[in-house]
Amino acid sequence: MLPSLFISHGSPMLALNKTPAHAFLRELGRCLSPKAVIVISAHWESSSLKVSTTAKPETIHDFGGFPQALFECQYPAPGDPELAERLALLLGAERVERGMDHGAWVPLSLMFPAADVSVVSLSLPVHWRNSELVALGEQLSALREEGILIIGSGSLTHNLYELMPMGSQMPTWVDEFSSWVTTHIVANDRDALLHWEKAPQANRNHPTPEHFQPLLVAMGAGNEATQLHHSVEHGVLAMDVYQFA
Repeated sequence: MLPSLFISHGSPMLALNKTPAHAFLRELGRCLSPKAVIVISAHWESSSLKVSTTAKPETIHDFGGFPQALFECQYPAPGDPELAERLALLLGAERVERGMDHGAWVPLSLMFPAADVSVVSLSLPVHWRNSELVALGEQLSALREEGILIIGSGSLTHNLYELMPMGSQMPTWVDEFSSWVTTHIVANDRDALLHWEKAPQANRNHPTPEHFQPLLVAMGAGNEATQLHHSVEHGVLAMDVYQFA
């Protein structure tokens, strides 16, 4: 049975920059052979739950100010309308046609560069309570037995207002929060994580919650947790990856 994953996707430049996180995701993909991927990205926010039913999702370049080479990146992985329809019925999700935002295609393009694994995107209902996001993951959990990989794509820390030059050391306020999260995830302390907003420096690391919330879905979809990767980019973007077996 496949695990569920939380992946910190950081900057869209993860697709091109040969950072430790870039190298790790390349290796991680070689260890996995899913029949399909369900991805919940921080960059598809919604009020109610939606599922993309498109058969050929476009590569959405939902960012600006980056090199032209990034805008030329395409990730032509197919969708899976049949799986999307199952999700719509299982979850009561609204069916929509939508491509893949960079929170989806950037990490997937590193993990499965051949673009030969079908991908279905679920939206992130940002106004749901933390417990509802965990419950969403729990509803998805059984699909792992079918060889379907469930990915929550966000960022362990995500304060773009305090970005530092690449190569900068992680400041104390980022380390305090990321260490707290890792400690409670590995200990399977879900009660604490349901109240993650009370963690040390939570608000400074997440002025808005959407980049942390996919972690709650991934956690709900799995069980025992392992930290697979830790690195930092731009000082304040912790690039952690967690597996929930």
